[in-house]
Amino acid sequence: MQACDLSAVEARRQIGNKVLSPVELLDSCLARIEAVNPPVTGVVAIAYGAARARAKEAEAQVMAGGDLPPLHGLPVGIKDLVDTAGLTTTYGSEMFRHNVPEKDEALVANLRTKGANIFAKTNTPEHGAGGNTFNPVYGVSGNPFVPSRTCGGSSGGSAVALATGMMPLAHGSDNAGSLRIPASFCGVVGMRPTAGIVASDKRMIGSTHFPVQGPMARTAEDTLFMLKAMATSDPMDPLASFMDYSHDRPVDLSSLRVAVSEDLGFAPIEDSLRAVFRERLGIFGSAFREVADASPEMENVDHLYEVLRAVSYIGMYNKREQAHPGKWGRLVAQNLEHASQFSITDVGQAMADQTDLYRRAQLFFREFDLLITPTVGVSPWPKHEVYPSVVNDRPMANYFEYVGLTYAITLLNHPAISIPCGVDREGMPFGIQIVGRRNEDLKVMHAAIALEQLLARNPLTARPLPDLVALEKVKVRDEMEPVV
Repeated sequence: MQACDLSAVEARRQIGNKVLSPVELLDSCLARIEAVNPPVTGVVAIAYGAARARAKEAEAQVMAGGDLPPLHGLPVGIKDLVDTAGLTTTYGSEMFRHNVPEKDEALVANLRTKGANIFAKTNTPEHGAGGNTFNPVYGVSGNPFVPSRTCGGSSGGSAVALATGMMPLAHGSDNAGSLRIPASFCGVVGMRPTAGIVASDKRMIGSTHFPVQGPMARTAEDTLFMLKAMATSDPMDPLASFMDYSHDRPVDLSSLRVAVSEDLGFAPIEDSLRAVFRERLGIFGSAFREVADASPEMENVDHLYEVLRAVSYIGMYNKREQAHPGKWGRLVAQNLEHASQFSITDVGQAMADQTDLYRRAQLFFREFDLLITPTVGVSPWPKHEVYPSVVNDRPMANYFEYVGLTYAITLLNHPAISIPCGVDREGMPFGIQIVGRRNEDLKVMHAAIALEQLLARNPLTARPLPDLVALEKVKVRDEMEPVV
């Protein structure tokens, strides 16, 4: 095993025990990037000199003795939507191809204080718009299992980098499912926290919980490690809140009442994935105290999300589009055009209906500790297509319709995590989504850790690993064609 393949928790333990040098770990990650990144484009910018200097400093601090911060010496990647001082940050936009911020966003600054060696940026769709990962600056990211297929989005680069061992920990963000979808497609873990637990000083619309920042890793244990480091309560974020550490303890799965649902009553899903979910449930379902086929009432949830995300896009991009027309990418333009069809009556009613939806969900979660679903209703599709046009013979109207399983949970503002659960009928990673009660993020994390340990015992449910030797042989010119 190479140093870059160690879990984050194990790598940090070895660093603290002077067994592994932060320099050795960084060099291992950089070597893996050089070997396998070209055909999949997970990493898009690297601070070679600064990262090596920080690694040497971290090594000296270890040898000097004394207390070390939690992420000391661990290389961490940041999604290319977040300002990172001294490291090219493009937001996937041609407008910002040469943008090098002078100052870190608070999220990045916090990770640096926790000891992280922020060394790379990971790929994202232009301005984070889309469930696939492509942009005019860096091109299309491929799935590490089949590079001609999508890795999902919008935190696709982070998922790719983790799956292939380019880094032990990565940052991502999520609105309709951008942490959870690529995690599912790439066989890693992505966690959407309750909004505000990972505060953002750049939250553009302070009243909406839709966009959140969150952790990604190869295992649930590492993801918990990252979440604790990311958790902050920055007053610059109107939704900032403190994480409830009363739930920071192991979870006994046999004590939990769990609801399961293949589609939440409305979400598009391929029949083959329904079958996979049922099969996997037959393997792990007996671990819980009780399992019931149930979900919160999701009446009209597709329309609610469509209207409320339109409000967000107008708030985030209307003024910017007026200042620099036609410069924000075609998906942003399409979203603004789509948003213009809704009236203030539509918006007001959607806000009221969302409140009703939320309250129904609170009643549901009084009865159940967790809700488990498939993470995504489709298998990864060809990466040069923006989204799957048809799901189970049902045409998809846009790039977010197919992700109902994740955006419905976004509407509730409940913590949710996607963990690997073997592969699907096409041999691609299959993920399950675990949803908990609002603000019980740590209980969800510990339940995921316990379930992950159970799943690892069975080849059908264990985390799949990409073939890195085969990946190194992929011809780059065959995999980097632009999305049309």
